[in-house]
Amino acid sequence: MKQNRASFMKRTGVALGASFAVPTIIPSRVLGQSAPSKKITLGFIGLGGQGTGNLRMFLNYGDMQVITLCDAYLGRAEAARKLVEETLGTTGYKVEQDFRTVLADPTIDAVVISTQDSWHVPMSIMALEAGKHVFCEKPTLCIEQGQQLVAAAKKAGKVYQVGIEDRSMIHFHKMVEWARNGALGTLRRIEVQLPGGKDNLLEAEVPVPADLDWNLWQGPAAWHSFTENRTKIHYWRYIHDYSKGSLLDWGTHLVDTAQLAANAPGICPVEVSGTGYIPEGHLSDVPLTFDLLYRYSNGVEMQVKSAGRPADSNMATLRFEGDKGWIARNGFNAGLEASDPAILQIRYAPGESCYGKLPPREQRDFLDAIETGSKTTYTAEDMHLLSTTLHMGVIAATLNRKMEWDNKKQQFINDAEANKLCKAPEPRIWQKA
Repeated sequence: MKQNRASFMKRTGVALGASFAVPTIIPSRVLGQSAPSKKITLGFIGLGGQGTGNLRMFLNYGDMQVITLCDAYLGRAEAARKLVEETLGTTGYKVEQDFRTVLADPTIDAVVISTQDSWHVPMSIMALEAGKHVFCEKPTLCIEQGQQLVAAAKKAGKVYQVGIEDRSMIHFHKMVEWARNGALGTLRRIEVQLPGGKDNLLEAEVPVPADLDWNLWQGPAAWHSFTENRTKIHYWRYIHDYSKGSLLDWGTHLVDTAQLAANAPGICPVEVSGTGYIPEGHLSDVPLTFDLLYRYSNGVEMQVKSAGRPADSNMATLRFEGDKGWIARNGFNAGLEASDPAILQIRYAPGESCYGKLPPREQRDFLDAIETGSKTTYTAEDMHLLSTTLHMGVIAATLNRKMEWDNKKQQFINDAEANKLCKAPEPRIWQKA
């Protein structure tokens, strides 16, 4: 149902301010690249390291216009405004602490969400309901939230792009292309290695920083007292209420490429088993180490295991094994290796490859989709199905046993305990706190 700004602000508990004129996006085929009336207006929500990185990428494109910069840490939004002013040499950008003000602004066409994982789906759904196109970082917090996101995106009919770059990286693109076109023969096994997690200890409560809205930062997650490091990425990443650890973080990169190569009907695996280590009584309470084995419906097996230090990209490796050869990338920024160097020289003429061409980076792809109505590289459903595979692994590592998955029903087969772990947590009533 379409809603106006007043009804949205009333529903989400934000005071109504000045009125705005609604902009119109005119495709680039009609106007020149820098025509002001054509520019896509953006609001940025979440401006830590990843959010600032997304902002820098979007600033490369002349067909977008920054309107508002928003973060629960107001100082981060102020710093982002300074970055935009210095980069573009212009002023007049808004700074907000409450993202609901951004969603309620009809002069904003689209939002870029770069928060902790627990906000990804709830905030995306609010933005879609407010009539915004959405660019959002990965992943989901749980399987049920992914299902909710897919339904909301379909209902809204807006452009949705997930902030993952791997499908636009030539090395990963070529690995999938060679696997799908038979350069390895029949694909039999995939090996994925990811960095391990960080074991953070409990911390004492400290005063909330003056520039932080602690209620908004936590949002629908369970309430906790503020501690010194809780909102830092290498801390919240390993707290169950906000994220599910390295498996969902690094896994969304390499397992995405792996799942594309597996190319199985139903997309997700049909079986998972494995073990993992979850600390007890620590701030970190997600699987920090794991060794998982997945099986897809077409018989492809995928091992996903942890190794090395947290966030060490050298530990992020990927290997495809077929009955006629293998290819590998032994490090996230490494080159490619193969059982036969000739595999790495295979090229396909236009129309020969059964795998699509290399798409632009996700930020550019998002703007193109808004302008042309094309499908994005990473849709809401793509994020849901990729995250589902990884959440299956978290659940297997938690329960330490084998489970079977029904892709049509999107649930584990005859396993009430595992299916309970697919559910979204009861949201905290944060709107009036």
